[in-house]
Amino acid sequence: MNHFNTVLQGRIVLILLLSLLLGLNDVVAQSDPKYLSKKGILDTVHSEVLNEERLIYVDFPMGYDPASSKKYPVAFLLDGDVLLTAAATVQDFYSGGFTPDMIIIGISNAENRTRDLTPPKFVEEQRANSSDPMAVAMTPNAIMEGGAPAFLDFIENELIPYVEVNYPVTNFRTLIGHSYGGLFTIYTLSERPSLFNYYLAIDPSMNWSGGHYHYILPEKLSEKSLEGRSVFLTMSGQLHMQDTSITLDNVREDDSWYTEFPRSILQTIDRLESLAPNGLRVSHRFFERDLHGTVPLPSLMEGIISLFDWYQMEGTHQINDPETSVAALSKNISYRATKLERNFGYAVPPYPEELMNVLGYMAMDMGNVDKSQMYFEAGLKYYPESANAHDSMADYYEAVGDVEKALAEVIRAQELSPSEYYQNRINKLKN
Repeated sequence: MNHFNTVLQGRIVLILLLSLLLGLNDVVAQSDPKYLSKKGILDTVHSEVLNEERLIYVDFPMGYDPASSKKYPVAFLLDGDVLLTAAATVQDFYSGGFTPDMIIIGISNAENRTRDLTPPKFVEEQRANSSDPMAVAMTPNAIMEGGAPAFLDFIENELIPYVEVNYPVTNFRTLIGHSYGGLFTIYTLSERPSLFNYYLAIDPSMNWSGGHYHYILPEKLSEKSLEGRSVFLTMSGQLHMQDTSITLDNVREDDSWYTEFPRSILQTIDRLESLAPNGLRVSHRFFERDLHGTVPLPSLMEGIISLFDWYQMEGTHQINDPETSVAALSKNISYRATKLERNFGYAVPPYPEELMNVLGYMAMDMGNVDKSQMYFEAGLKYYPESANAHDSMADYYEAVGDVEKALAEVIRAQELSPSEYYQNRINKLKN
């Protein structure tokens, strides 16, 4: 095959490979042929705080290997019994290239939902001279107890430790909630901002208690460092149940009960954006065509992608171009490794092992041994305990005639993962 056809074929194969690795993983092998897809392994956590057993549903990323030592970021999803399938489907399509592989912990809120997801409710005196009918900076004459403080204690002191002991998760956490769950998500950010890294509040019920819990956000958070914290809020298009003339442009001008819900979300966004000097990153999205009950699905997709926008792979056009220099490709790999570590707070391989492995073989097939060496060495650097990475490095050494180094790499592969294949290759190289 001539050089042009070799390069063209390599580029086509690479584009297809990148499509597979960058999240278009819509084919899942199932062990039970009666089901096309099954999501969420049921588990139970005993809570001393709540004095009850709590159900959780655990969803693993595609390609998860329980025998591996790899750990994953974790997302805690409120109303998990309802929303886990949607969240897991979003991850199946977008993880790898747009979002990191994550373990999702779906928390069941099928029972005692209002109790657990709502903070204490204040019943305020209405001041005759108040310029804001939703103002809450006034003396309360009663408090209706919500169970959010206890539920938050359960999550921090019982659920998170349980998950960290029983599942391969890191300490990079995301909290996701819809409606009352969205209220609880913002409440958690307000009360314990360091407990989670990212917060996704889907059409949150911020009108709870007259908007008290968005009014106090600056008071709660203005003196705290929020570096590394991000929040994404969404709002459905259901701005007024009776008046279709109410739009996003004029909803703030309406002071009726019918627009209290969307106005409270907009005011929440205002107050969170005022905390930008503290390091908080705030994004939001209005889904005009969705209702309160349909907005979770697009919110999960847009929210997770937006929160992890820094994770998306850069320089894919350079990877696809066989003329890109080894130095430029190496620089991209180092940049991505640094970027991921900076955002996660711990070291993360810049590319999947499979990608670096295939890129190395493609470069070798095209006669570019320097580029092949660079990819195989990167594979060894970021996956030093991978027998396959050592075996691939051996292929490079054998291709350039360094049998001694090739033998050493295969011996190391055999040590890591003993197999007849590696032993036969060792014997062949020795001879």
